[in-house]
Amino acid sequence: MRRDSSETKRKILTVCVRLFLEQGYKNTTVSQIVDEAGVARGSYLNLFPTKDRILLELTETMFGGQFGVARSIADSKLPPVYAYAVETAIQMTLTELNENLREIYIEAYTQKEASEFIFRETAKELYQIFGPYQPELTARDFYDMEIGSASIMRGYMAHPCDEELTLEKKLRLFLTMSLRAYNVPKEETEQAIRFVEGLDIRTISEQVMQALFRALAMRFEFSLAGITLPAQK
Repeated sequence: MRRDSSETKRKILTVCVRLFLEQGYKNTTVSQIVDEAGVARGSYLNLFPTKDRILLELTETMFGGQFGVARSIADSKLPPVYAYAVETAIQMTLTELNENLREIYIEAYTQKEASEFIFRETAKELYQIFGPYQPELTARDFYDMEIGSASIMRGYMAHPCDEELTLEKKLRLFLTMSLRAYNVPKEETEQAIRFVEGLDIRTISEQVMQALFRALAMRFEFSLAGITLPAQK
C-alpha cells in the first residue's frame, strides 16, 4: 500500500510540475491533475486535501538549495551579506524570466504553508548572516523581520519590470531597503549592491532555473523530456 501511495503521489506531482510550468498554477484545476495523472479523485484528495499542499512540496525543493547556489557565486572570502544579495537577486530575476514561474513564486509567498516554510528556513539564514550586525536580536526576531522583508520581496515580484522600473532598479531598491532593515552599514550595502550589478544576473538566473527543474525532476522521478520548459521573455 505504501508503494501504491508513493507511486500515486509521484504521478500527481509529475503532472503538476508540467501543468504549472506550461499553463500556470491558478489555471490548473484538480480535474485536470486527476485526469492526466490517471488517479482516482479520492486518492488525490487523501494525499493532497488542497492544491496548496502540492505547492508546498514544490516550494521545499525550489527554495531548498538557493542559498547554496548564491554562496557558490559570491566568493566565500566575501562577507555573508553578499550571498544574501545574490540569492534575493536571483529569486527576483527568476520571476522576470517567465510569467508562470512568477505566479508560482508569488503563490509560494502567499499561501500559508508554503510561506511559513519560506519564513522559517530563510530566518535561519538571516540569523547567521545578519546576527553580527544586531547581536541583541534573537532567532525569533529574525523570523519576525523575515515576514516583513518577504512581503517587500513578494510586492516587487508581483510587479513586472517595465521601462521605468527596470530589473536593475528593482534589485537596487529591494536590497537597499532590506539591508537597511538588517542594520548593514551604508557603505557595505552599496558594495554588496554593486557586486550584484557586476554580475550577469539574467544568465545566472537562467542557469538556476534549469537547475531547479532538474532538482524537481530528480525528486519526483520524471524526465524533463516530457515537459515544455517555459519560454523566456
